[in-house]
Amino acid sequence: MIGYTLVGSNDLDKAKAFYDALFETVGVKRLMEFPTGGCAWGAEWGKPMFGVGKPYDGQAATFGNGTMIALTVDERAKVDALHDKAVALGGQCEGKPGVRGEEGPRAFYAAYFRDLDGNKLCAFRVGPA
Repeated sequence: MIGYTLVGSNDLDKAKAFYDALFETVGVKRLMEFPTGGCAWGAEWGKPMFGVGKPYDGQAATFGNGTMIALTVDERAKVDALHDKAVALGGQCEGKPGVRGEEGPRAFYAAYFRDLDGNKLCAFRVGPA
């Protein structure tokens, strides 16, 4: 149902470098470049994308308190890799990788982090180890 998400940045060059390196960890590349300087990443056209750009109103980009974007991956190792890479790139840990709830066929394995602008993201996988 979701086509794309977009977070704001006050330094697009740093944000692009952060997300290029982060998403490369799981084989995701830039798919779109916006005339305004932002861009979007995705696994392939027709699938949900994640974008970064400057706010349309020209004001400073801020993160929303309680706002979070969740990125689904197909392996727990990719959850770990995204979290580790985000922190290595200067992001902030908001919850180390692990099962939230009980282990089992519908286990929710997730990690939480913030990017360089303070936007909160979650990488997760649902299913057994």
